Formats: sequence, C-alpha cells, structure tokens
Amino acid sequence: MTRPNILLIVSDDHGYADRSAHDTPGVKTPVLDRLAAEGATCTDAYVTAPICSPSRAGMITGQYQQRWGGLWFDSAHIGTAQTIAETLRTAGYVTGYFGKVHYGDETSADRGAPPHHGFEKSFYGLAGQSMGRLHYRHHSASAVEEYGEAAGPMGVQPFWSGEEPAEFDGFTTDEIADRAIDFIGGAGDEPYFAMVAFNAVHNFCWQLPDEELAARGLQGFEDWHPGASEYLDWYDGAISPNLPDGRAYYLAQLELMDRAIGRLLAAVEGQDTMVVYLTDNGGSQCNYGDNGDLRGTKYTLWEGGIRVPFLVRWPGVTTAGSVVSDPVSALDLAATFAAAAGTEHVGDGIDLRRPLADAAGDADRELRSARELHWDCGWQWAVRRGDWKLLSVSGDDPTARYVARTEHTETGNGLFLTDLTADRGEASNLADARPDLVRELAEAHERWRAEVGLPARD
Repeated sequence: MTRPNILLIVSDDHGYADRSAHDTPGVKTPVLDRLAAEGATCTDAYVTAPICSPSRAGMITGQYQQRWGGLWFDSAHIGTAQTIAETLRTAGYVTGYFGKVHYGDETSADRGAPPHHGFEKSFYGLAGQSMGRLHYRHHSASAVEEYGEAAGPMGVQPFWSGEEPAEFDGFTTDEIADRAIDFIGGAGDEPYFAMVAFNAVHNFCWQLPDEELAARGLQGFEDWHPGASEYLDWYDGAISPNLPDGRAYYLAQLELMDRAIGRLLAAVEGQDTMVVYLTDNGGSQCNYGDNGDLRGTKYTLWEGGIRVPFLVRWPGVTTAGSVVSDPVSALDLAATFAAAAGTEHVGDGIDLRRPLADAAGDADRELRSARELHWDCGWQWAVRRGDWKLLSVSGDDPTARYVARTEHTETGNGLFLTDLTADRGEASNLADARPDLVRELAEAHERWRAEVGLPARD
C-alpha cells in the first residue's frame, strides 16, 4: 500500500462563511477554493469545543478531551493520550509541527510542546503564555523588553525551534509557511506528517505588513501599551463592534493566509500528499468572522461555534469537487491518518476513507443517521445524533455572563432542540414539541459523560 504524505493545515477562528466560494462579500480565498475544487468539502464538520485549547487537544489526540477533564480554558491541556504525531512517527513517518501551540499554559519543557508529543522537527509559538495570541510581526527578546507588561497580551515572545528560542521579525503567517516548506523539501524518501497551525485569523488582525496596510488603504492601529489605558478598556475598543475597519483587517489576514497556503500546495505539487484544512473553532464575533446562516460564534455550542470549514484533497480517495454532508469531526483525523499510514490509532474518531470516497452515496446516508457527537464545556453541552441536535446552556453561569459581556456574543439559555437538516441556523426550538426526544438525547449525553469519566449532573 502506498502511504501518502500528510499535510494538516489548521487556522484560527476562520468563520464558516468566509470563503469566496460562498460568495461572502469581500472574501478572497482562491487557494482554499481550489483545494475544495480538487477534493472534498465536508459541510457538516465539527471540532470538539468552541474555543481553541480543548479543541486542539481533541484534534491532536483523536480523543474527547473531556476524558482528562478538558472542558474550558482553565482545564485545557493535552493529556497523556497518544497523539497523531506519535502514532505516525512509530509507523515510520517524519513529523514536523509549525505554528501556534495552545493546549494550555505549557512551557517548552511540557508535553504540550511539539517536541514532547511526537514531532521531530518543530517551529512554534506558545500562545498559552500570551492569552492565546501570537503577534503577527514581532517575536524577540527585544520586543518583550520594549512591550514590558504588554508583552504577554500582545504575544511578542520568541518562538521555539525544538527546545531552543527562535527569534524573528517578519510576518508570522509567512514565517510559519516558510519553515513548513523547508521541512517538506527536506523530508527525504520517508513519508512525512506536517502540521501547520497558523495564528491567522485570530485577533489582533491590524498587525499587517506595512505594505499591505498601504495597499489596502488601512490605517495602522496601536497595540496596547501600559499607561495608555486599562487593558480591558483598550481591548473593548480593539474588537467588534468598536474597531474601525475591523472586518477589512480580518479579510486581509485571511487573504494573506490563503496565499501562504498556496505556497504550501506548490511545495507538495507532484507528491502523493493528503491535504486537510480546517479551523480550530467557529468564527469569532469579536474578531469580525462571518459564520453565514449558522447561529452563534466562537465560545458557544451553537453551530456557529463548532461547525467549521473542512476540506480534504486525497489522491485516489476524494473526487474533485465532491461534497460530504454526513457529520465528521476533528476527532476523525487521527484514525484517518493512521489508516492512510497502514496502522491504527486508539481514539474516539472514525476512519473517513469511506465517506470521503462515497460522497453523497449510501455510506453518507448511513453515517448521517447513525453518528452521535458530543460537546461539554461545563456550563453548556450539546449532542448531535443524526440530524437532531440538543443544546443546553446555563445562561446565568459566571462564564456565560463573562463571554456575553467581554466577547460580545449571545450564549442563549435553557434547552434547545433542532432538526439541522431543516433548520441548520437553529432558528426554531422544537424542545416543547418533542419532549420524548429531548429526554432521549439528554440521557444519551449522560451516558457519554459517564463513559468519558465526567460526573453525573445534578
């Protein structure tokens, strides 16, 4: 069996509707559109959490992060589960990680750092040490000194190459792509697994190259500096709806990331390489992401917080321009990559070869009707079985109130039942009309909680 190279591209906070193929005004993503045209688009693709840290932990391990208590930022970490990289490395793959790391507040010596969970080569920024952010332009000791107290929130710390600091000044999106391209070019005769995790399009999107600001007629916007204002007051002015030209900055970062992905695709041209693109959670209201007709945003378990762009180009498996409408998950990456490598990975996901190869066929309908997916953040939880989704939100929980106040998004409150085939925008609540189904799905979620080791709810 031929074992393909694997290129996994993960972006940050990419809105579901923000591809030019969706005709969303102002969006320019020709490379992602080409990737979709040459492969498969999974329309009902999910991540395991509406925020990055637990979502990325589920993604890299192929297991529900709730198995080791990963519910929210304050409990997120990578756990001890075997990662995709460890499985593939054991199978003979050369492994490399390039970009943002955010599984918690790890240091370069912790398991959350790529050298300690299976990656032989790595160039990465520890976003957990900077409120989840990596600066788009500065990463050096001198920048840390210059920014002082603001260095953490602004994310200007040096990157790491393995376990050694790696300073650079330049556009972070391009630097991440450059390092990944060097790895791809030097991988040799063995198959490789390259994970490329851009910080785009996460805030703060005004941190663009000077020439890009000028070309787009955009003004520079100052980062936070102590003494100018209190941080949270400044932050509120730097996010939706208060940042002038906020959507234009976001779209510029998205376009530049798309260009960088184009260079990655050029680097694998002529190779037998599976390419997967997705983002870590839904588009962010505070960062001007657009989730189209999906309700909700990052931080919430509405579809807009957990349904994500998911594109797969796999020579010999996917058909050009195909559409997969059955539910798939970031959990499935580990099982799918392991199957491609001729090995196995123990986790909670499934091998996607069949649904990818049989888009809109019998496998699609069978999986759509049978699959059950779960989410749990403590103060909100959800389950999808077939086309039905039950969402429960404790809107008076302190975290819910904080999200609504600080991130300017609506969390909801109470139980909400939706038929996603008829109403993927979650406009109509069918909970009162279908009490038996509400009870059935709630009981299924309680069984899942017990299975992953979470305590029963009161």
